[in-house]
Amino acid sequence: MKLHINGNEYDIDTPENTSLLDVLRIHLKLTGSKYGCGEGICGACRVLIDGHATASCITPVGSVQHKEVVTIEGLAKDGRLHPVQQAFLDEDAFQCAYCTSGMIISAVALTNKNPKPSRQEIIDAMQINICRCCAYPRIIEAISNV
Repeated sequence: MKLHINGNEYDIDTPENTSLLDVLRIHLKLTGSKYGCGEGICGACRVLIDGHATASCITPVGSVQHKEVVTIEGLAKDGRLHPVQQAFLDEDAFQCAYCTSGMIISAVALTNKNPKPSRQEIIDAMQINICRCCAYPRIIEAISNV
């Protein structure tokens, strides 16, 4: 099957029910998306699929054919970080950073839809993402400053 990931086209030979996360990490060596819960509820594996933040651990790779997938590795352009990535760095919005790629993906989806979200809109949009280090205040601040 052909996949469109981070602006590139890949031919993948794997069963269609293989998780998108496994294809990204194992077959394509794109390891920014992390395995967390395996149930789509922690946010560590989130990627953009046609602009929507989606849990890649529960997404069958066959369902993303003919769709555009963007991982954390695909956000930077021309050697410059995406504004959300830069805001996370500027605000030190992470500690261990295991959740950070999923947090950034969710924040990108939010700010693409709503460039200046309110604090409550940020909180609501980020509910799916879990940070065990509890960096939530800095994460909210980073998204507010994009």
